[in-house]
Amino acid sequence: MQDNALSRWLSPLMAFCLSFTIIATLAPMVGIQVDRQLDFWLLWLATMVILALPICYLEIALAKRSKGTALNALSHLTRDADASQRWRLVGWLAVLFIPFLAGGMLANASQLLTHFTAATIAPSWVFMVLLIVAVAFSFVPRKIIVLLSAVGVFAALILANVMGTALPAWHVTPIEFSEWGSATVLALVASGLGMGLYWQTSVTTSQSSASATQTVLPIWIAQLLAVIAFAFFASNTQISSFALIVAVLSSCALLLNLAREQLAQRQINLAVQWLIILLALLLWLIPAVSTLFNAVLMVWGLIICLIYAIFAGWIMKISHLRKAMNFSNELFYNLWRIAVRVVLPLSIVMAIVAILGQLI
Repeated sequence: MQDNALSRWLSPLMAFCLSFTIIATLAPMVGIQVDRQLDFWLLWLATMVILALPICYLEIALAKRSKGTALNALSHLTRDADASQRWRLVGWLAVLFIPFLAGGMLANASQLLTHFTAATIAPSWVFMVLLIVAVAFSFVPRKIIVLLSAVGVFAALILANVMGTALPAWHVTPIEFSEWGSATVLALVASGLGMGLYWQTSVTTSQSSASATQTVLPIWIAQLLAVIAFAFFASNTQISSFALIVAVLSSCALLLNLAREQLAQRQINLAVQWLIILLALLLWLIPAVSTLFNAVLMVWGLIICLIYAIFAGWIMKISHLRKAMNFSNELFYNLWRIAVRVVLPLSIVMAIVAILGQLI
């Protein structure tokens, strides 16, 4: 009962902290401008409802159905659906993406730290120090990592406002097609969706809940609150930036902890586990291709969500996920199924086209 209660508050708190820190580092890293543009924020909130919420339901439904974490459970799910083993590739794409995302966050944090300390040390050396700290801290119990991440996030938010950081006034700009790609990335990738993180941390609680909604809504509301909190945050002061870096380090440690657990449960050799994780992290030491990696980060994260949407919407048997979600009304299930089968794939493809269009 104690572990179950712990999981119930751990997943929403993790969702808030991860969403905030990933957004805070991913937005400037990939050149997404979110400087109080009211039209963009409304578009972002819309994607949180029509895209992030169905994907969140999808993850928890798969957790309830499989009773295991993503990488290990896909073997069971593909057999259950009489589907090709090739669908299991999405689990590997996700577990490889986790340390790759952590590396990108640490690379951005090293740039931020170098800027505010006015140090002459190369950002690559700062990156290596942050990487070592994040890897070492990933061995700390998960609840402690989440709590430290929460301390860093709330400290950054409070200090950014107490120190009087000037924020630009809200303003309206014409909506452009490219903004759809940015909003989709921040709603899905920056919320940690598609990586199986909430699937992984909610396996126990989802089994004891009669409906997936009891697990999904706290996580989704926490993600939404993180989006709203970021609207009133700017890391323009040294002290708030340092607090944000503490939160980023904790979040990266959490990501590495979760990735390592999935690989261990898949019974991957320990040396291979570390080879996978360290290679994904150290790729960010190549400065000449950072722009390319930023684009890869966005598209890769969206492709994972796209594959999961197609698998759950078109490949799995209808009855399986209906039982797992156990909606109180058949209408809700039908709306979710339309979202997963049609709205999500089309929206993600449009976002990928928008992102690639910006690069060409």
